[in-house]
Amino acid sequence: MNEKIYPSDLTDEEWEWIKDLIPAAKRGGRPRTLCMRAVRNAIFYVTKGGIHWRMLPGNFPKWQSVYHYLRAWKLTGVWVRIHDTLRARVREHEERHKHPTAGCLDSQSVKTTEVGGAERGFANGKKVKGRKRHVLVDTLGLLLIVVVTAASLSDQAGARTIFKQRRGPCKKLRKVWVDGGVMKKQFIPPPESDPVFVPSFYLMQKLLFFWPGPFAQASLCTT
Repeated sequence: MNEKIYPSDLTDEEWEWIKDLIPAAKRGGRPRTLCMRAVRNAIFYVTKGGIHWRMLPGNFPKWQSVYHYLRAWKLTGVWVRIHDTLRARVREHEERHKHPTAGCLDSQSVKTTEVGGAERGFANGKKVKGRKRHVLVDTLGLLLIVVVTAASLSDQAGARTIFKQRRGPCKKLRKVWVDGGVMKKQFIPPPESDPVFVPSFYLMQKLLFFWPGPFAQASLCTT
């Protein structure tokens, strides 16, 4: 049993769910000395608390080591694989097929810091200067794809970007609920083999309103 010090720490049950999804140390390299559970707890501490890496408490591994694993797992697709595996297990627990056939697509513009960059712009409709997150979820509200762009990007263009990134978990999608912004006449419909778009504002707000509030770093769209 591992003592749970911070609210963001993994419980024993949560660790059991994901520990086998953590890549093993590379053969022929230096022996792994860090506890992978401590590394994951440190990553969650930063992302949920929204703190600077250098402010990581001393009872975690060094922030440089933690950041190394965060970046390495991002580049090698580990985070996506863990997420997709857990989502499939939740869906199967709810007696659903692991690959959804319906989903909801929406976007939200959020303010960011004054630091510029390609992924920062002004959303005329919402009068927000910052970034926009385009989110596709299944009908349980579980995340399928998220794309972060400049707030100036239209909902239609964001929808195209989302569906260009369709992969395994989305291969069975046949119906997607969207709001009027995506259904405007200038939106170019996808090929016949792609999902049918159905207008529905209420369902999307119900499924997407909560995401990703609990995580400060994600809410700021800074990662």
